[in-house]
Amino acid sequence: MFKLDKLFARIVLLSLAVFSAQLTYAQSAQSTQNSSKFPGIGRNATTAEVMAWDIDVRPDFKGLPKGSGSVAQGQVIWEAKCASCHGVFGESNEIFTPIAGGTTTDDVKTGKVASLGDRKQPQRTTLMKVPTVSTLWDYIYRAMPWNAPRSLTPDDTYALVAFILSLGEIVPDDFVLSNANIAEVQKKMPNRNGMTRDHGFWTINGKPDVNGSSCMNNCVKFAQIGSELPDFARNAHGNIAEQNRLYGPYRGSDTTKPPIARLPGSSGEGLAHATDTPVATTKSPAALFKSQNCSACHAPNAKLVGPSITDVAAKYQGQGGAQEKLMAKVKNGGSGVWGSIPMPPQPQLSDEDRAILVRWMLTGK
Repeated sequence: MFKLDKLFARIVLLSLAVFSAQLTYAQSAQSTQNSSKFPGIGRNATTAEVMAWDIDVRPDFKGLPKGSGSVAQGQVIWEAKCASCHGVFGESNEIFTPIAGGTTTDDVKTGKVASLGDRKQPQRTTLMKVPTVSTLWDYIYRAMPWNAPRSLTPDDTYALVAFILSLGEIVPDDFVLSNANIAEVQKKMPNRNGMTRDHGFWTINGKPDVNGSSCMNNCVKFAQIGSELPDFARNAHGNIAEQNRLYGPYRGSDTTKPPIARLPGSSGEGLAHATDTPVATTKSPAALFKSQNCSACHAPNAKLVGPSITDVAAKYQGQGGAQEKLMAKVKNGGSGVWGSIPMPPQPQLSDEDRAILVRWMLTGK
């Protein structure tokens, strides 16, 4: 019986070996067929391809390329490629949150930003929060400018980081940042000592730092509202719709009007700004272009985040119904025509203002 078991085991192993060889041959044949049909698929990445993507810069500056850039050079690049979204001094709140502000020379000495605990501080800026200068360098090099990521050289990036640091008075205006001195600059970051690992699930055995209770059974099915903002105080702090960024999908409620009966849908119903705003009363095309923040993404003769006005006019020149097509595009937004970055919808514009803007873009009048 024992001999039969051993013989059976040998037969099974031999069968598995033959099957494995056949499977390997079939996969090899299929791979060869795919390689001829789709060249370059199914191979290891080349050294050059890996290096092209392996560009992250760590807090210990591993991965940081050699180079240098001055504050003055950074200012030139900033005004050409960054100021349209972030403001000339990194202070703008129109498109994104501010880059600079809220830090002091005392913060540079202590490594902790005092204004992070000040309730009077209107908003947290990038320089208030970021603990490592490598984070600035890494993100700018990989992802900026928004409309042309990976277009900056290492020297450009050093210069831009130097300019941003100068805005926070971390380095002087004549400073030249380089791979040789960036570690010394790290010692001056305002929030370098503001981070902690003593919380939450930082380690595998860590405990959550939120003390809530989950309802698993006998849960309350209805929450009684004890109080709410009275109607007469709805507009106490001004029209919320006018206080939200015009970029992006979000719009504040128009508090000059009663609450809407239902939430707005994709048509944008309920998202319109108040008709008595300065935007609505200003009919100059150039003023509308600026007040509606079109200039953040579009320039008259140069491509920014979106196409230039000249390019748009050239594309639609001589086309029938161009005015109506562009008016619909402005209202509903769109993507894929001029690149991968979508244009957000602009439902806050009245039909009249939208017609004025589009006519101006197409004819210059």
